[in-house]
Amino acid sequence: DGLETCRRLKALDITRNIPVIFVTGGSRVEEENECWEVGAIDFVSKPINPATLRNRVRAHLILKQQTDLLRLMAFRDGLTGVSNRRYFDDRYNVEWRRAQRAGSALSVIMIDVDHFKLYNDHYGHAEGDKCLRMVASELNAQLNRPADLLARYGGEEFVCILPDTDLNGARITAERMRLSVEKIALPHAASLTSSCVTISIGIATMEDKVSEDLAPVLVDKADEQLYIAKRSGRNRISSECLVSSEL
Repeated sequence: DGLETCRRLKALDITRNIPVIFVTGGSRVEEENECWEVGAIDFVSKPINPATLRNRVRAHLILKQQTDLLRLMAFRDGLTGVSNRRYFDDRYNVEWRRAQRAGSALSVIMIDVDHFKLYNDHYGHAEGDKCLRMVASELNAQLNRPADLLARYGGEEFVCILPDTDLNGARITAERMRLSVEKIALPHAASLTSSCVTISIGIATMEDKVSEDLAPVLVDKADEQLYIAKRSGRNRISSECLVSSEL
């Protein structure tokens, strides 16, 4: 029925923010309260005035669009246009819980622009900002699935969540990212690695059953692999597959 439908919508991350208006012939206070309790945004009693119902729906659609825009602005990195650290943290928790329920793999990719401080010192901060926007655009273009997420982690670092992706799949995506940045051939005269801008990448994948207390570990391990890639010469990928029983 309507109450159970609304209850299920509000229980799922992907549908939780859909506004629900109840149109009902119930007149008891208890029936109205049930609608509010399951997450209704409005309540219209029968018999309805069609014009009133249309205007209620229109008002809530406008409010939803404005709320979505504000949410987008709050979760978007102002410089690069990709998601920000706050949104990454929220989505990571959601995807970790989903991997727990499904028993599926989850991969995290950490990305760092090689010698970015030297780039800023040599070309100036305006060109540095332009470089980060170009790199972010290239990285984002390599994600093919709606659930995959790229976010700016801080400074010249980016992070990527790949749900339901094993280590091999994550390495394939990471290599596409590395090559795509290399192919734009953005000059980097101050780089100690290459004549153009490059990136280093660290990957950590949890392929067996994940548990709540291991959620921070996966990100930390991806960060460790990133530093291994940087210490090994940069413009390369380092990866690790984690087994929860060994942690």
